[in-house]
Amino acid sequence: MLKELKREVYEANMELPRKGLITYTWGNVSGIDRKMGLFVIKPSGVDYEKLTPEDMVVIDMEGNKVEGKLNPSSDTATHLEIYKAFEAVGGIVHTHSPMATSWAQAGRVLPCYGTTHADYFSGEIPCARNLTREEIEEGYEKNTGLVIIETFKGMDPMHVPAVLCKNHGPFTWGIDAADAVHNAVVLEETAKMSLMTELLNPQVTSAPQCMQDKHFMRKHGPNAYYGQN
Repeated sequence: MLKELKREVYEANMELPRKGLITYTWGNVSGIDRKMGLFVIKPSGVDYEKLTPEDMVVIDMEGNKVEGKLNPSSDTATHLEIYKAFEAVGGIVHTHSPMATSWAQAGRVLPCYGTTHADYFSGEIPCARNLTREEIEEGYEKNTGLVIIETFKGMDPMHVPAVLCKNHGPFTWGIDAADAVHNAVVLEETAKMSLMTELLNPQVTSAPQCMQDKHFMRKHGPNAYYGQN
């Protein structure tokens, strides 16, 4: 079942250690088949060196395991809520990459200080609030997803395909699993640049809005002209 999607999700997961975004098993990637109403996600706690495409777990939109001999990622319920709320999302990544996680642990939004950030994200990367004790005890992973959705009220999640979960870490998403990983890599790099920017100039302010808009729209707007046709 979903053999091609399993391979795509497997390859996306394997990109995390190659790009230095994870340590040990601290991450997961999923991808969804909207027509079938199923998504594929990495199994929980399995070393990346031991993973195979066949190990990927198939989940339905009720959160039930449909296929797979292993338990799905412990973050499956978070992925599920994001898929249910953001219909354009085709893939999701969660990591504990050091720089993005540091901003999340500090409870800081990630400001847009320059064009690298603006090429991928329209404005700052939001930092979701902490979960309450009740939310943690009564469905932690599901409520993590719901708090992310709450954070994006009134926002286009495809214009800002990333979030920092306070005291936790980043989630990113995209049109498919590979795109979500790409956004995770960019998020980590922009988090690193932003930290160094603040160290060099503690009084720094966000890049001019007109510059931010130009760089985002030339790649993602209706008249985008970056790259090849």
